[in-house]
Amino acid sequence: MTDPVRSPVPIDVAVGILMKANGDVLLGQRPDGKPYAGYWEFPGGKVEPDEAILDALKREMQEELGIEVLSAEPWCGVEHVYPHAHVRLHFYISREWRGEPQSLENQAFAWQGSVGVEPLLPATIPLIEWLDRLRYPDAGLV
Repeated sequence: MTDPVRSPVPIDVAVGILMKANGDVLLGQRPDGKPYAGYWEFPGGKVEPDEAILDALKREMQEELGIEVLSAEPWCGVEHVYPHAHVRLHFYISREWRGEPQSLENQAFAWQGSVGVEPLLPATIPLIEWLDRLRYPDAGLV
């Protein structure tokens, strides 16, 4: 018998890492009513059937933050099994967008250099160290 919560087929999710020239990245806080409410994550959302991941990313950034992603490069992919869902996260880094992020879904958000918000969504935690190596290559991170 298959557990419907832990489906063998993961849900594809497009995730955007908006990165300023100084290395700061945007994190959003999950709103009330969603699983892991109050946890911080990179913005994004589910990929619709027959939708390209980059198109999903652009759509989600428009819906959540009111910005137009002008370019984004695939960075990494991570699968994570939460109690409520099995997800395959497709992370993209964008350094070019049009507009200023706004809270269109009543979520808090914050630009972070050294990430200081918590709690972080579990799938986000290992990415912060990888991202710091990319953002601060001369910092001597091991």
